[in-house]
Amino acid sequence: MTQTPQRPLRVLAAMSGGVDSAVAAARAAEAGHDVTGVHLALSANPQSFRTGARGCCTIEDSRDARRAADVIGIPFYVWDLAERFREDVVEDFVAEYEAGRTPNPCLRCNEKIKFAALLDKALALGFDAVCTGHYATVVTGADGNRELHRASDMAKDQSYVLGVLDERQLAHAMFPLGDTLTTKDEIRAEAERRGLAVAKKPDSHDICFIADGDTQGFLADRLGGRAEGDILDESGTKVGTHEGAFGFTIGQRKGLRIGHPAPDGKPRYVLDISPVNNTVTVGPAEALDVTALTAIKPRWCGTPPSGPGTYTAQLRAHGGETEVTAELTDATLHVAFAEPVRGVAPGQAVVLYDGSRVVGSATIATTVRRERAAAG
Repeated sequence: MTQTPQRPLRVLAAMSGGVDSAVAAARAAEAGHDVTGVHLALSANPQSFRTGARGCCTIEDSRDARRAADVIGIPFYVWDLAERFREDVVEDFVAEYEAGRTPNPCLRCNEKIKFAALLDKALALGFDAVCTGHYATVVTGADGNRELHRASDMAKDQSYVLGVLDERQLAHAMFPLGDTLTTKDEIRAEAERRGLAVAKKPDSHDICFIADGDTQGFLADRLGGRAEGDILDESGTKVGTHEGAFGFTIGQRKGLRIGHPAPDGKPRYVLDISPVNNTVTVGPAEALDVTALTAIKPRWCGTPPSGPGTYTAQLRAHGGETEVTAELTDATLHVAFAEPVRGVAPGQAVVLYDGSRVVGSATIATTVRRERAAAG
């Protein structure tokens, strides 16, 4: 396979106001492409300033992106996609938690906003590609089709959150940072050499639309306040109370506020969340061992796989790989793990890899635990 040829293109560079997207836009322009910068206004009520490394889409971010575009010497615009973001990302996030699932809003944003709403508008305006600061690589396979691969530097790889991109979207995607073995410090040094003021700006982290990091408070405000419910052990015995099942995730250990220790004295973890009766079930770490799962709404980065196959799978944005066998049956992906894994929750994405190539992504619907089956 080869790197996708870099003939001159009309490129729309999504500029968040951070260092990665600024350097990506600068590299695209330096490569000879006709680049236009755009900042996506995704918040209906943007704050004037960020909270340290939390939040995004503030007025400050927009101004930082504009200043970077001026230094690079490219046109710059702000596009208001706040309503689309609210419907496709924020409301989906709240609905998933309300249903007892654990969503990944970054995947949804890439699927619905950056490579759907933004890409569609870009193509309608005559652009050839959308450029972002993600760490991943698009290459051309032996069959001439575009493929999504991991970044050259695994430590910064972000292909997991791009696993929702289909073949059409990949055909118009550009990731200038993905194929270089550079550390984040080197990216910042490059930004400084280019005169970009964002060189020392903190990276955003956590959920971008929850600037204070209080996910449970954010959900409580939108789901009608905190509804007290029971925390149960595996036998159904009440061991504590909570203020809303939506505030928990499978595998969670901290914040359970259980008044007395387990009989064996070991920590307890969230095993199941039931939004119907507002209960949370806890138990020992070994009860989290998952041997298989089913996943729905598959999206393929190219041709869907046919028949069973052996792959590696990633289950979290910063998680490692695990060997699996997987088969697609009637739009449902069945995945079996070579070794049990923990911390697998319905609503998360399972992303399949063939070597460094991203095969596709699907949303986890149910899990099978060692010596027992549990529907998600």
